[in-house]
Amino acid sequence: MKHVIFGGDGFVGRHTAEMLLESGEQVLICDIARSDLPIYDQAAHQYCDITDRAQIAKVDLAPDDIVYNLAATMLHPIVKRADRHEHFFSVDYHGGVYIIEYMEQVGCRQLIQFSTDMVYGHAQRPRPLDNDHPRVPIGEYSDAKRALEDYCIDKRQSGLKVSIFRPRIIVGPGRVGILGSLFKLIRLSLPVPMIGNGRNRYQMISVYDCASAAVASARKGVVNGEFNLGSDDPPTVRDLLKTIISHAGSKSLLVPTPAIILKIVLRFLDRINLPLLVPEQFEIADTDYVISTRATREQLDWRPQHSDTDMMLEAYKQWEAGR
Repeated sequence: MKHVIFGGDGFVGRHTAEMLLESGEQVLICDIARSDLPIYDQAAHQYCDITDRAQIAKVDLAPDDIVYNLAATMLHPIVKRADRHEHFFSVDYHGGVYIIEYMEQVGCRQLIQFSTDMVYGHAQRPRPLDNDHPRVPIGEYSDAKRALEDYCIDKRQSGLKVSIFRPRIIVGPGRVGILGSLFKLIRLSLPVPMIGNGRNRYQMISVYDCASAAVASARKGVVNGEFNLGSDDPPTVRDLLKTIISHAGSKSLLVPTPAIILKIVLRFLDRINLPLLVPEQFEIADTDYVISTRATREQLDWRPQHSDTDMMLEAYKQWEAGR
């Protein structure tokens, strides 16, 4: 039995592969990239674009293997609204469907699928949000994820065992993304605008904790269910930013902005194909958005090991070192 990781050279994939290799497991990384990383001294690599059925069909897959679909199209850099549906659905939905179709052909029935908490959309219940919260996506990215979730859940009826993970904002070494703009303001001691007053919590999750959750499910034989991934006790946005400013020795001031007006502007820019952010990023940026990891803890014997503050400070240090 081996662990076949689609998107294994990506952000979560690399750390998942490392954890599996450290425990003596056999790993096959399937990706369009192959970085100069130590994991390739132990893991096999096979080139694979998951939007191409023919390439997926060449993957060395056996019935008793465990498949991880960690391949995804990310929210950053920003894609124009007119191109967004094809951009996200080609990988985040159709690519996942092609993987499952190939699994069925070879009789492989164990899948660990990464989705996103953004499938929930606006909170319709008091926080924290449980994994049975209604899914009402607010953009093409989260809609593609929701569609693949539905496909996976339907396939359970025909014997597919699938763990669906819904992580909050994933942070860790190797990913700065849109945080780079924030860090630059702080380093230059410029004002830091917030959407709203910053008294809301905007939970995150460490890439290491994402990887450990995937491995925890695999070790239990892949647990059927939907599992939230988020940190414990996230601070408010204001307190989190103050910590980074203090660490950087910056004189930046936090500037609250009227969220309603700012969202109107961002929606207009998005509508005319001049987006600064996509809806998933700005629509809930001023809300207290925390998800419950109770089911993940109880069913997978997992708990997050990294705090939001530690993750953001580490991200800032990495950005500063590589600037």
